[in-house]
Amino acid sequence: MDYRETVDYLFSQLPMFQRVGGAAYKADLSNTIAICTIYDNPQHKFKSIHVAGTNGKGSVAHTLASIFQTCGYKTGLFTSPHLKDYRERIKINGEMIAEDYVVDFVEKFKNGDHELKPSFFELTCAMGFSYFADEQVDIAILEVGMGGRLDSTNVVNPELSVITHISKDHQQFLGDTIELIAAEKGGIIKKGTPVVIGENTFTVRQILEQIAAKQGAPHYDVFASSPILETDLKGSYQRENMRTVAMAVKAMREAGWELPQEKVEEGAKSVVLKTGLRGRWEVIGEMPKVITDVGHNEAGVQQVVDHLRRQTYVRLHMVWGMVGDKDAKAILALLPKSATYYWCKADVPRGKDAEELAQEANKHALIGKVYPSVTVALETAKKEAQLNDLIFVGGSVFVVAEVI
Repeated sequence: MDYRETVDYLFSQLPMFQRVGGAAYKADLSNTIAICTIYDNPQHKFKSIHVAGTNGKGSVAHTLASIFQTCGYKTGLFTSPHLKDYRERIKINGEMIAEDYVVDFVEKFKNGDHELKPSFFELTCAMGFSYFADEQVDIAILEVGMGGRLDSTNVVNPELSVITHISKDHQQFLGDTIELIAAEKGGIIKKGTPVVIGENTFTVRQILEQIAAKQGAPHYDVFASSPILETDLKGSYQRENMRTVAMAVKAMREAGWELPQEKVEEGAKSVVLKTGLRGRWEVIGEMPKVITDVGHNEAGVQQVVDHLRRQTYVRLHMVWGMVGDKDAKAILALLPKSATYYWCKADVPRGKDAEELAQEANKHALIGKVYPSVTVALETAKKEAQLNDLIFVGGSVFVVAEVI
């Protein structure tokens, strides 16, 4: 197989949560452990920082990767989902994994003497671990896919665990209360391993601190008054993330890592340049201004709406699509009623039908029209908008992926 055929195999033959939802979810680490065994347990051959949470974990992971790279460390970065290229998920010093490595890894797995039937994410995790081990990274920043306790990334023994803000998301898998979700996210806390607990409600913090106490894990709590780093990432919500990053830097320094403050600050201010992070309050057009953001759960959308209120414009145009397993009612209730909406469906099986979305939106006095694709919706918004208007594109990672 060549690279394109290999990626087609990964997307079409392996269950992929981002595309098909619950059918790809496995609440079990046995497959990941078995796959890693085939490759001689690469997850134990490099140092790592493990990052979980509901919102902010991607920004925190990318910023930490930029900081460690700037400080001179060969730095791996494992994140999900990707926006355009599968290889975005696995990087070293900002460079995507080589196409040949992806092909060879999958070929070896397909031809192996086993009967394993992994999910897309399970095999991708093992690939990332193997790549980081083979390339002998100094450290890898690993972002949890979903949850924590039973996430495929949770087979590592990190130098530090980081848990960002926790809110309701994926309730059908992680639990329908914030307490249950916090317990699942807290499952990445390891015995004796320090953990940074990002800004959270008292209830969430209490649960995470209790888990840390049981594990004998020192914890570093982040508050609104904690030290902060400046960053090139846009969006007021990044302030919370940068306080979490600053605390993680402190914890790693205390563990013996050399992280000069000047380099730390430089790394935090060059995240986009050094890691290629996109879709976080990203301006993709001017006159009219077009902004896109991947915030897609209740807390993430609330952050987006709060930031929209701070913008200056004449009229607001919202190109909006969602996936079918999100709580549309709660999210639509947050959206500004004064905007003009362009309802659309991302080109993935999980995408919510745009007609259904529009019907639900009508119940919340959100007025707009349905369009056959994200591209058509955005093109129409651009035609209808005046130069001083603002167009926002979001609601789903997949909607954002189609416009950037």
